[in-house]
Amino acid sequence: MLQDRQLEQLKEIELDRGVIRKVAPYLREQGYRHVLLVADDHTYAAGEQLMGLLEAEGVNTRVVLIQPDAQGDVVADEIAIVQLLLEIRPDETDVLLAVGSGTIHDIVRFAAHKTGKPFVSVPTAPSVDGFTSAGAPLIVRGVKKTVPAVPPVAIFADLDILMAAPQRLVAAGFGDMLGKYTSLFDWKFSRLTAGEPYDEQAAAITERALRSCVSHADAIGARTEEGIRALMTALIESGIAMLLFGQSHPASGAEHHLSHYWEIEYLRQGRRALLHGAKVGVACAEIARVYHAAGEGMLPGAEPAALREHREQVRAWLRDLPGEAELRGLLRKAGGPSTLAELGIGEELFARSLREAHRVRDRRTLLRALNEAEQA
Repeated sequence: MLQDRQLEQLKEIELDRGVIRKVAPYLREQGYRHVLLVADDHTYAAGEQLMGLLEAEGVNTRVVLIQPDAQGDVVADEIAIVQLLLEIRPDETDVLLAVGSGTIHDIVRFAAHKTGKPFVSVPTAPSVDGFTSAGAPLIVRGVKKTVPAVPPVAIFADLDILMAAPQRLVAAGFGDMLGKYTSLFDWKFSRLTAGEPYDEQAAAITERALRSCVSHADAIGARTEEGIRALMTALIESGIAMLLFGQSHPASGAEHHLSHYWEIEYLRQGRRALLHGAKVGVACAEIARVYHAAGEGMLPGAEPAALREHREQVRAWLRDLPGEAELRGLLRKAGGPSTLAELGIGEELFARSLREAHRVRDRRTLLRALNEAEQA
């Protein structure tokens, strides 16, 4: 199966202090003599360190710094992709080296897929669960869409680098993991009510990663070695669950649909981007509020047939879903925004996103069922 082949491509994962020193020897052992290092102005500090190590190993390296857009954000859009593709010289590029967080990895994994080049991951912040992803969420003509790409062949996650990442990026990674509470609920709901594909192993991996992350919330907020190790492990495991299943269902439900909706609206308005995980964490708390209200019979419109038919099972699952107050408290522990106001999302945009965000992806979430019943 395709996802089995993708999972097999990821042959090495290193997570520890000082593992950046293992990158150059690994590249030499694999026969990669010509490396294209991809970073941006913020992540090139780690890239510069790598350059010295690669030079010492005799690895020929060129550097591409992805340029920000007019708002000052590095975005995985057509412009950034073309910038990188123009730098990939078929006969002079053996491997791509992604040095950065989520956006750099999305740009590199798509370019690697299109050019048939392998890529190696060097995360600079524990900010997203997409480091191992085989899909690239790109902005194409102002609309976000996930397109086929490739996972890395190896990940070298250096705890010294990750622990030095800004707290807002650490908190964003925690928020991305916290969103698994509602994504796992939506996945079970879609299987029960719409027969969507489901995988017990992928769900179990994701849930275990989530619970480990939550149990280390204080340590993550303090950026201790134990906390950052737990967070990065959880993010990698969540990504592996998606690779195993072949789609993003284990890690992406209504909370991600709200986040994507807000991102597209910010792009349309020319506003500075918000961190993905920060949006997901706050969206998770908002979705949990809506879902618990629905479970108690407080509906925005008519009761969805799927909810009426499976009310007791849905209520049983909701008992395992933390309430919004608990979720907001966890977000605060990690040092990130916990409310729409702190995030900067206005009431009008939020209300509109609640009504329309289910259209971002064709998933049978409870939010979609509630909206379709209201609009029927």
